[in-house]
Amino acid sequence: MTEAVTQLKQPFMEKFHGKLIGILRWEQLNELWQTIQSGTADDWYIYHIGEAPPEAVFPPEKLHHFIAEIDKLLKHDHEHDYCGIVYADDKTNPAFIKIYDPNNLGQVCGSSGAPPPLPGWILSKIQPIDLEAAIAPTGSRKRWWLTIFN
Repeated sequence: MTEAVTQLKQPFMEKFHGKLIGILRWEQLNELWQTIQSGTADDWYIYHIGEAPPEAVFPPEKLHHFIAEIDKLLKHDHEHDYCGIVYADDKTNPAFIKIYDPNNLGQVCGSSGAPPPLPGWILSKIQPIDLEAAIAPTGSRKRWWLTIFN
């Protein structure tokens, strides 16, 4: 089995590519944050895509601080009356949450035919792997790369 196939079968990648529910309204986002903060808060990884994946869960106080700060950032930078850039595996008992950066949305829905951009952050109860290494560039990017030096 190739390394890429092995990584796709990892629990983190299964969650990453699995079915997620869009958090469409700001009130739903507030409820999601409340659910996380009122539950077990000592088993969450906070992964900022582009940085090394965390090797340990974050302490509850850092998780709460992150939630407060990301909430401010999303509501300030995503200047819409709806959310639509946060996705969770379950609204009432979340274990995996993708948060897209409002300043790097591209075509999140994938309607352009291009793959959607990676999220900016992931909250996960499963230890993350390096997404940038696990997700190969598109075929057109590979062809471009091969042609620039030939």
